[in-house]
Amino acid sequence: MTERLYYHDSHLAEFDARVLRVEDDASGAAAGRTAVTLDRTAFYPTGGGQPSDTGTLGAARVVECIDLEEAGVLHIIEGAPPDVGARVAGRIDWPRRLDHLQQHTGQHILSQAFVRLFDAPTRAFRMLERDCEIDVDLRDASDERIEQALALANRIIWEDRSVRVRQVSPAEAAALPLRKDSAREGDLRIIEIEDFDLSPCGGTHAARTGEVGIIAVRSWERAKGLTRVEFLAGGRVHADYRRANDTARAVAALFSAGRDDAPQLAARLIEENKTLLRRLRALEEIAARVEAEELIQTATTATVGDAPTRIVTHAFTDRDAESLKRLALSIISRPGHIALLGSSDADGRAARLIFARAADAHGDMNALMREACALLEGRGGGRPDLAQGGGTNVQQLPHALHTAADRLKSTQ
Repeated sequence: MTERLYYHDSHLAEFDARVLRVEDDASGAAAGRTAVTLDRTAFYPTGGGQPSDTGTLGAARVVECIDLEEAGVLHIIEGAPPDVGARVAGRIDWPRRLDHLQQHTGQHILSQAFVRLFDAPTRAFRMLERDCEIDVDLRDASDERIEQALALANRIIWEDRSVRVRQVSPAEAAALPLRKDSAREGDLRIIEIEDFDLSPCGGTHAARTGEVGIIAVRSWERAKGLTRVEFLAGGRVHADYRRANDTARAVAALFSAGRDDAPQLAARLIEENKTLLRRLRALEEIAARVEAEELIQTATTATVGDAPTRIVTHAFTDRDAESLKRLALSIISRPGHIALLGSSDADGRAARLIFARAADAHGDMNALMREACALLEGRGGGRPDLAQGGGTNVQQLPHALHTAADRLKSTQ
């Protein structure tokens, strides 16, 4: 068994130990990697929602640690492994450890805040690379309730309360007001936050709540019947503030304004943009009607399904799908008209099509579109009266349009 030094001192960053085993091609979770087992370790292995420590073991780099429970802790290394029986120096990556103990202690405090205020226990905890998540059994979540829990949590942090590790027997644990039950049998490791929280936990934690610094909630949402709260603690809050502040200042600079004035200016710009878009659409409708009249002058007349029909066939360059559709609808607003329109991107990488017919015209636009898209090496479809599609074989665009027109002319 490996003696777990982090159980007693989460701030221990350097230690020495004796090498018990070295597996050059480990099995199970460490398959194919070199794994070292020590008689004692300060490296925290992945577990309880917290990632493992990293660091060095002698000259080797420790990239992950795996908890094998009674069998000990596997240290997955890169580099030359130590000899079995040798004494080796271990060094924890302290910035990573500090970050993890801030997040984990912050989670204890925030989770207990939800219990104290709303009797809402935490059902899951995940420490991710840039943020953390807790799933809280808070049925009637709101911004106000989240902020209330956050305010209580930060008050506990700023009061700099002690955080103590206790080892208790099952009988002693049964008499304690623990925030959550433990599935572990035998003696329990309890993390006690002075006059606030008692929770069984095997993770690394601060010595005092002040070491957490601050907690910030980035967002919350309903997820699988619970409330998922995305939060940050300690140094992550500062890093997140810097990113958010840089973004806010960059946006404000676009308006040549102060940071706090940017939201109001952005909202006004959005409203102005909406107004301009409405005007633009109205002008585009007028332009489409004028252009439709010009294209109709180039239409061919054919008998489609025993009815005289005017077929407009035209290929454009760099015209988007919405513009093509608007033009096609303007053409088929006239009885007895069919529009077979296409466009190629300016870079020549893709082509798009829209086929449409007036309500009194004949022809299956969906069938024509599938055939045309096959020529373009793409896909498309729709209804008998309106279909859209495209493909990458841009050179075949004229042929695809002419083929569709020929199919219509042969329709009886």
